Amino acid sequence: MVNVVFSGESESDIKLLIQFAQKIGIKTKVLNSEELEDLGLGLAMEQGKSGELIDTQAFLKKMKK
Repeated sequence: MVNVVFSGESESDIKLLIQFAQKIGIKTKVLNSEELEDLGLGLAMEQGKSGELIDTQAFLKKMKK
């Protein structure tokens, strides 16, 4: 499966893209701001995975600064 997120200033242009996608058989979903934020957070978490364990206390100490 391939996914694409479109973002634009013109609501009419986005609607046109949605209509075209649906016409050629591509499923569409409009995301609200919370869903978009969740998607971004998930992507950031995926990119940040290193597989390495960190010292919890050192991490918390850095977060308090």
